[in-house]
Amino acid sequence: MPITLQDVALRAGVSKSAVSRTFTPGASVSAKTRAKVEAAAKELGYMPNVLASSLTTGRTALIGLISNNFTNPYFLEIFDLFTRALQKAELRPLLINLSAEEDASRSLSMLRQYNVDGVIVASSTLPPDFAKVFHDAGIPVVHAFGWSSDTPGTGRVSIDNTEAGHLAAVTLIDRGYRRVGFLGGPQSAATTSDRLDGFCAGLKAHGLSPEIQFATAYSYEAGRVAMTRALDAAPQVEAWFCGDDVIAIGAMDAAVAQGRRIPDNLGLIGLNDMRMAGWDRVGLTTIRQPAPQIVAASVDLIRKGIADPATLPQRVLLPCTLVERRTLRAKP
Repeated sequence: MPITLQDVALRAGVSKSAVSRTFTPGASVSAKTRAKVEAAAKELGYMPNVLASSLTTGRTALIGLISNNFTNPYFLEIFDLFTRALQKAELRPLLINLSAEEDASRSLSMLRQYNVDGVIVASSTLPPDFAKVFHDAGIPVVHAFGWSSDTPGTGRVSIDNTEAGHLAAVTLIDRGYRRVGFLGGPQSAATTSDRLDGFCAGLKAHGLSPEIQFATAYSYEAGRVAMTRALDAAPQVEAWFCGDDVIAIGAMDAAVAQGRRIPDNLGLIGLNDMRMAGWDRVGLTTIRQPAPQIVAASVDLIRKGIADPATLPQRVLLPCTLVERRTLRAKP
């Protein structure tokens, strides 16, 4: 027979409510009572039923972790970081794939069925109305790895994507490139437009402007197709800033297939510093997003938002850095 809360209370010589308070985060219970209850629970092998306790506290500790970037290997790394960070914070991730979802209200209905305490949107391409619908329903929302000014009242954690674009421009100029291009992700993504704005601003200061192409998705195949098109349309470009590593890796293979040697006669720089970028065969020079720090800040922010929703309307910007590998030529 399973050990019950009543069994623990009898063994500890306390009331059932004292046992319940002991296993309820933030509940008031004396140190002496807590010690007796924990000792009795250990002796009996009792584990609290978190689903039952949620009926009492009104909290499930469930966090909806939602994205539509499941085809991008970088986001699989991010989901690994998020699930471990949430579990360490005694929160339970509910992973939801919105790749084929177009109706935000349907997603809200799903989250409400599980009575989630909060939502983390981990995407740079999810339409802003998704986060807005969750927020308007009274669910604390944090948007990680992307942001939109159209989503008021939410927490936002990301790098400064405009600064990342500027860093890419400065890096290419320092290597002596003058005919450069931008190969971004989906044109509708706020991160894409911000990275392009920063890139253009950095080039304009030197009297330059880029060729511009967009991939249809943050994916290898989209990057390969877009670079094939870009090489046909602008063969004079000496180096491309790809707004995402997986796009850059697709672009690299497309360039090699057309006889380009990297970095001898074509330079590439990516963004993210996903694990694959450091593989020996790839060796992609890129701009690193500090993913562990973004995840940690997002989890901290959602915890604060659950405790007090008024804390969420804030934006956390973290620095990005250049990671030198082999896809750009050396400084002249």
